[in-house]
Amino acid sequence: MRLDLPEHKILVHEVQIPIMWGDMDSLGHVNNTVYFKYMEQARVTWIESINGAVSSASDGPVIANAFFNFYRPLEFPGELVVKLHVAAPGRTSIDTFVTIERSDEPGSPYAAGGATLVWVSHSDGRPVPLPEAIRAIASGMPALPGGDNPPALLAK
Repeated sequence: MRLDLPEHKILVHEVQIPIMWGDMDSLGHVNNTVYFKYMEQARVTWIESINGAVSSASDGPVIANAFFNFYRPLEFPGELVVKLHVAAPGRTSIDTFVTIERSDEPGSPYAAGGATLVWVSHSDGRPVPLPEAIRAIASGMPALPGGDNPPALLAK
């Protein structure tokens, strides 16, 4: 199954990440699980840049779902450009998407993926409103076509 990134998204952050020797598997390319770490690093640095911290003492983000499409294998050595986009803002959640390129091959993605962030209370695990800094970015964004809502966490 291939999941495509939506057309209605906005670029909010870019981060450069070196490919580390330890990122590779026995086949000599970056292990698929490492792509999720690259995506995580882009999300974390974006949230910190606009919110001051990833989470507060009372609340923070959790991942409701995540996916990747792998187009070509990445190999050591190299420098990556991970571009983070957001779309489909809700009251308590926002969809994030990344494209991963080598810095020496701009515009030629090696992989693309996404994750839905849901902001939750640390005390009871229930969804709470997105932080103001994220809501401010999301307020001017179009929703996904057809009014589709991002998935939410199951109630506890």
